[in-house]
Amino acid sequence: MSTRDDPELHHWLMILLAAAMMAISMGGRQSLGLFVSPINTSTGMGITAISLALAIAQLVWGLVQPLSGAVADRYGAGRALATGVLLLAAGAALTPLVSTGLGLSLTLGVLFAAGSGASSMAVLMGATVARLPAHRRGMASGIINAGGSFGQFVFAPVLQGFIALMGWMGAMYALAALMLLGLPVARALKTPAKRRAQVVDDDAAPPDRGMRAALRDAFADRSYLLLHAGFFTCGFHIAFLVTHLPGEIGLCGLPASVASWTLAIIGLANIFGSLYAGWCVQRYRSKHVLAWMYASRAVLIAVYLMAPKSELTFYLFAAGLGFTWLATVPPTAGLVGKLFGSRYLSTLFGLTIFTHQIGGFLGAWLGGIAVTAFGDYQWMWYADIALAAMAALANLPIREARVSRLPQPA
Repeated sequence: MSTRDDPELHHWLMILLAAAMMAISMGGRQSLGLFVSPINTSTGMGITAISLALAIAQLVWGLVQPLSGAVADRYGAGRALATGVLLLAAGAALTPLVSTGLGLSLTLGVLFAAGSGASSMAVLMGATVARLPAHRRGMASGIINAGGSFGQFVFAPVLQGFIALMGWMGAMYALAALMLLGLPVARALKTPAKRRAQVVDDDAAPPDRGMRAALRDAFADRSYLLLHAGFFTCGFHIAFLVTHLPGEIGLCGLPASVASWTLAIIGLANIFGSLYAGWCVQRYRSKHVLAWMYASRAVLIAVYLMAPKSELTFYLFAAGLGFTWLATVPPTAGLVGKLFGSRYLSTLFGLTIFTHQIGGFLGAWLGGIAVTAFGDYQWMWYADIALAAMAALANLPIREARVSRLPQPA
């Protein structure tokens, strides 16, 4: 008996494969901050130019999300994912050959980022979560999201080890080879043509009037716009940290190993945070889950600023921060599904990710400008606190029905 003959087993296999793809794609992407200092030392590009390249990567990653989501909605996930994997490998492999900010913007900023976007959240959520019963989507999205965090936990120390052993160029070639592990996963997630339209939707979901109508309805809805506003802040926060936290640790006089383990701890903590978020959205309204997450970030950063900058402080900060790091994805994707159904979930959720990455562009770029102008990141931390507080408030007015609790088995 094949897995397709057992719907339950098939669903779980698809969820685990999507989590594996997230581990590969996000693990490489979220560890690029480890290369900032070695690239600067080797090429003399300057932190501002490198930050701009990684900021462009944030924007391109977000722009590709709705486009690849639309391709997956129309033609199936396999093509989008395989294309993404090849772009990831090409971007990493070409990076050691460039020595200017423009070249880095093309390799990591465009190629690598586009590949990561095409093999990441929007396509994977749409390919798997949209085909599950509504009461299982929250936990499924949490598991897939945890895959990305597991990838960060594994990739950060591995790539730091490669940098120490082979230099940043050898480590970048190794990263290109690791990205190719996604090809067999992409093939396994290929959706047969006869199954592309088999999306499990809620009984209350609106009738399918086409993608254009779905986009018009979404951008006329205040709740959808408020969701974008909150996710913008999430992008600013994460991109600033993933790009500049290693630099912050260096400014405190701590070794590079602390930076790699800090990123790894963030990924490890977010595995539990993502699973917990998936559990929460099945029991509580997603807007409340998001509001508490953003509020907790504001408090955590304020505590960090007052704490002594030791290894223990960074590890504890990483653990607290990591619990909500990308755990915002399950409730955000869940809200999009609740508001508009899951027929165009890949596209509509992909658009919220694009807004997330506009924030990411500003977080990565302004961080480089701040440290160049002031010698530290103090003003970026203050901005982070203010934006997190505003994001918490922005989610509260979102229109969302109370969660229907499933009857417990006898």
